[in-house]
Amino acid sequence: MTLMTTSLLVRNFLIAWSVINVAISKEQGSHVEQFIEYLSKVRNLSENTLRSYQTDLLAFEQWCSREGVAVTRVDHRSLRLYLAYLKQAQYSAKTLNRHLSALRGFYKWMQREKLIATDPALSLSNPRAPRNLPHTMTDSDVNKLLESCDVSTAVGLRDRAFLEFLYATGARISEVASLKLEQVDLQNGTVRLFGKGSKERIVPLYESAIEWLKKYLRSSRPTLLLKDKAGRAHSALFISVRGNNMSADSLRKVFSSYLTATGLDSSLSPHAMRHTYATELLGGGADLRVVQELLGHESLSTTQVYTHLSVDRLKEAAKAAHPRSK
Repeated sequence: MTLMTTSLLVRNFLIAWSVINVAISKEQGSHVEQFIEYLSKVRNLSENTLRSYQTDLLAFEQWCSREGVAVTRVDHRSLRLYLAYLKQAQYSAKTLNRHLSALRGFYKWMQREKLIATDPALSLSNPRAPRNLPHTMTDSDVNKLLESCDVSTAVGLRDRAFLEFLYATGARISEVASLKLEQVDLQNGTVRLFGKGSKERIVPLYESAIEWLKKYLRSSRPTLLLKDKAGRAHSALFISVRGNNMSADSLRKVFSSYLTATGLDSSLSPHAMRHTYATELLGGGADLRVVQELLGHESLSTTQVYTHLSVDRLKEAAKAAHPRSK
């Protein structure tokens, strides 16, 4: 075989390989896009969840292209190799589980759409993640946070109402940012929250939160609305210093500013209020399924992590109070 013949063979091989990879990429891109569209329209998942699915599946698609395998021809062994590749890249167990969840959903959908005969992700097991207990706040810390608001000002009164609302409902910060006036029923002491996937739930408000919300709505909110030079009528519950709707990032910054002002742990986030809310409910004897409903958890196992916190708190209380623990 001449050198020219060999060169032609190599060139033809590279062209063929390139064509195959382009075809694979187009097919995979199409399937991933269709799946994301299905999640958006049928499952009605939140933008954050959709973005997470898309990012993880595009990473998997790129790996498949490099390996020269179409997503419709991936088998159980290929998925194990991909997870091993992620593990070698030092992804945490939590991140690996997230990728695996995306792959499971993707292949389950592909089988249902008859794009594949068997589901290669069906028998994959989750990597064991270390149990990281959620951060909570003590009663003293919560009170310090609430009392630090200067309620003589419109902004301080708004912030007190915001913090009271977080503590009273255990709402996610994204749920608070999207909250409309019509969702809050102060007369009956309830609020309608829309969680992940726009799932609706009713959460009761305690008396203190109701009173602070009334004060905010009566005097502070109208004052803040005047700051909007365009004079627009906003339906959001919490209004910024410029008279606009407050975003989730803006609300996080408000929370963080009070942590700094009170000298509390700056690594805490508004989610710590949600963790505290759940832990105190369980510590007070609330049924686990009731807490699941109030938090808007899809799975009971997600709520069960708070039972460990409750037990730990009970142990600490017993250790501090029991005479034999001294």
